[in-house]
Amino acid sequence: MLQLSATFDLQQDVVSSIFKKEATVGIIKEYSGIVDTRILNIERDGGVLYSWKGETGSTRIGKYDPNTRLNKLLYTFDKQVCVSSCSLNKEETLLAVSLAQRTRTEERLRPVSQCLTLLIEIHPINNTKVLKAVDCRVRVQFLHPNTERDSVLESHLLLVAEDGYVEQLHVMLVKQEGYRVVMLNPECLAKDRVAEEFSWVQWDSQTQRLFYLTHREKAVLKCVQFGHDHNCETLFELVLEVPSNPFSCMRFVNLGFDHHQETQHEREEMRMVVITNITGSMCVCYSQPACVNQEITYTIVLVHRGCSKTFSVALDGTPSPCSTDLLPLFIPIGYYVVVYLSGHFLHCINTRQQELLCHSLFLSGVDAELGVLGSDSVVLSLPESSLLDLNTGRMYTVDLNPSFLMDLLHCSHRRPDAQRLAALHCLLLYMGPNAALELKIIDWICDNVMPFDTFDQIQEFILVSLYRIIYKKCLSLDEVLPYSSVFEKKKVPEALDQVPAVTCTTELHAEPVFKGKARSLQGYWEELQWSTEKMKYFEAVPNPRYRASQNLPDWTKLLATLKSKNKKASNYLRHIEENTKQVLSMVDSWNLDQKVVPLFQEEDSQQRALIGLMVDKLREHLNRHLPRLGKKKIDVLVVNYVAKLLELIRRMLESVWLKYKLGPLVLCLKQRGSSAEWAVFHVMCRILEATKTLCLPLPPGYHTLLSVLGVRCLPRHTFLQYVDHGVLQLTEPFVSRLMTDLDNSDANEELKFSILKRLPESMEQRICHLWDHPISSACISRDYVRGLLEKHAKTKGSMFMERDEPGFRPEFLPLTFLTKILLDVEDRALNPFEEQENVDARFVEETALKQTLILMGFQDK
Repeated sequence: MLQLSATFDLQQDVVSSIFKKEATVGIIKEYSGIVDTRILNIERDGGVLYSWKGETGSTRIGKYDPNTRLNKLLYTFDKQVCVSSCSLNKEETLLAVSLAQRTRTEERLRPVSQCLTLLIEIHPINNTKVLKAVDCRVRVQFLHPNTERDSVLESHLLLVAEDGYVEQLHVMLVKQEGYRVVMLNPECLAKDRVAEEFSWVQWDSQTQRLFYLTHREKAVLKCVQFGHDHNCETLFELVLEVPSNPFSCMRFVNLGFDHHQETQHEREEMRMVVITNITGSMCVCYSQPACVNQEITYTIVLVHRGCSKTFSVALDGTPSPCSTDLLPLFIPIGYYVVVYLSGHFLHCINTRQQELLCHSLFLSGVDAELGVLGSDSVVLSLPESSLLDLNTGRMYTVDLNPSFLMDLLHCSHRRPDAQRLAALHCLLLYMGPNAALELKIIDWICDNVMPFDTFDQIQEFILVSLYRIIYKKCLSLDEVLPYSSVFEKKKVPEALDQVPAVTCTTELHAEPVFKGKARSLQGYWEELQWSTEKMKYFEAVPNPRYRASQNLPDWTKLLATLKSKNKKASNYLRHIEENTKQVLSMVDSWNLDQKVVPLFQEEDSQQRALIGLMVDKLREHLNRHLPRLGKKKIDVLVVNYVAKLLELIRRMLESVWLKYKLGPLVLCLKQRGSSAEWAVFHVMCRILEATKTLCLPLPPGYHTLLSVLGVRCLPRHTFLQYVDHGVLQLTEPFVSRLMTDLDNSDANEELKFSILKRLPESMEQRICHLWDHPISSACISRDYVRGLLEKHAKTKGSMFMERDEPGFRPEFLPLTFLTKILLDVEDRALNPFEEQENVDARFVEETALKQTLILMGFQDK
């Protein structure tokens, strides 16, 4: 399920470099034995701080730069010391070190502090200042603020004490002799108390935030934000429903790695981590070890959603006492949180679409194994989707494995629908816009074209792909735009919201408190605050999520309006057409030079109207629920959204077209369709079914192409049944092509008559002009005569129309007399051919004579 890529190997990247470097200066003897190399910390820039000991009794601290892949010696202690914490400032001029001290036999009579914290000048190596000498462990961490200044003559250091307090030291620096950087007045360093009375603390190096948990009457999570100017302020507080006194000793997260910690400190009663995302989401994850009933429970508090999800997982195996080893890792991957317990399960929890379990992926057994990590590995989760194996000294970036997810889709007979649906979402969303992967998914859809029992894979493909283009823009769009076709169902199938051996409970959570500058800051805090406040609105408003299927009544009215001559209706249609033009102009501006499938090449009034209607309704929906985005931004988002929909369907058809190697001969109606064309026709029918259910528009030309394939692949009577049931539409381009391409054999003549019967009167009159057939000529003649005489009677009157003899009918006049009358009317008409091209009295006469000869058997059709 997870794909681990090694980014750092202590043995290859550091230890081998130490041996090579020392060999060049001939001191290889010192390093001929075991090199005790240990990772100490990982700074914001990705640099790895480490220490090693040689046979001479010295202890050295170095840094590995992942960008240059080079190692740099920072400092050397003349004796062996136990480095428990270490940090390097951004300019690499100061090194902070905490040393764990143990009382040796000869020093038992002298008091020795358990922890000695030092601040060392290393540019060049110069002064050393003792910051603390206390009987509790102290973690050190320099702030690494974002600044555009090349040289900053100040550094700020956090001292995080095991006694439950954090101090910030402000170290002013000065340059001497042009290159030496030393501390200014090191005896009087200014310091501030940042936090106190906590039992758990986490440092977020990328965002320069400090989270800590206090536990007085209630457990309260607080966050301190450090700014560019080194000032800090508590901006956030959240009450958590955790067990009383969850930590018996201090817990440090992302504050380096203490390899000299006492055994009793290594036992974890509870594991907790805070995960944030730049889009404005925050998750508080915590778990407790499994107890006698062999059930492990973990909770993910979705702060941005105002709720918490508690998962209880039944573990396989014989019951055992509470084990501290059974604490899962929480690994952030995009907006998923991977919960991994070695040898038991791997859950990929969706933190933005949390309503249904089918949008998260739950694996166990063999599927949950990570082959790279051994059974004896001590694995820690790091920020930025990384893992560290402390035993081997290897670091890995963690990613979802697309091959594994594709296998989940293909193993349809052995996988529950909920797993396949979750795998499809992971592939489309997390893996991002990947053309090769998208093609594989479309191939899978072609091979499994019929909908599954609980969801329609084509609808999911369309909606999730559209959601992918907007989910990074605003967190609240999750609640107003469609994400899955499952929500279109009246009742969600039980199979999509149940997972074997996993139970889930959802509870509303206490509202967070934003303090101080959090209400005025832009960026992350603004988005998080707005999202939490907006959730109250979404809970109170019915149906905040946009559903295109709800536009069906408006679509029916719009079809009626298309046939109306009302001026007000015409204004509305012009407004809809303007929406459509914006969408189609955007589609035209994209890469459509190589048009494999003939789409967007005709005027399809119905689909154009549906495109404009969707733009109108979606814009109205977003303006009503998310006015904060602004009308201009909403207009751009909506037009782009609908254009992407059309482009997505075009890409689907193009992929299917290339998969079955169809060429331009497909558009010829004289030949019957092949098995490949039948497969494409089937896929296109399914796309039509999926979009019609959701009331989504199709690219102009889609119905014409589908009808062409239908008449080639289906038996004639079946084709007409498809037309009568609304599956196939008789578009004017299709009927025109059919009338001109097919000859007038008996079978084709019967088909043409059947189609003409099903056409609207206005289209039938236009189509008749394209069919060279006596019957069509007779129809044209009758229509011409009727129209011409009725028009003349309404204007000037006519001797011919004024006859009152009983039983007189114009159509029973001798042909010559009728022709004479028509010629007379044509002579007096201002523009007799304004509507009937190439039709006149002589045409009527020739048609009548030809029809007579055919009826009498003197001439063939």
